Amino acid sequence: MVAIKQEAQKMIQNLPDSCTYEDIQYHLYVVEKIKNGISRAENGEVSSHQDEKQRMSKWLSH
Repeated sequence: MVAIKQEAQKMIQNLPDSCTYEDIQYHLYVVEKIKNGISRAENGEVSSHQDEKQRMSKWLSH
């Protein structure tokens, strides 16, 4: 497994030289959210599209 620090360094190196601190924070945030989502899916913490439509129905208009 690649160390988190090494992964972050590689990600930063792939950003353009003109990137800002906000750009770096955003990319780190996105990577973290994707990894969390994958981990949750692997652990079976998922719900179906239909379940979510029912849960969100009070906010969605037909």
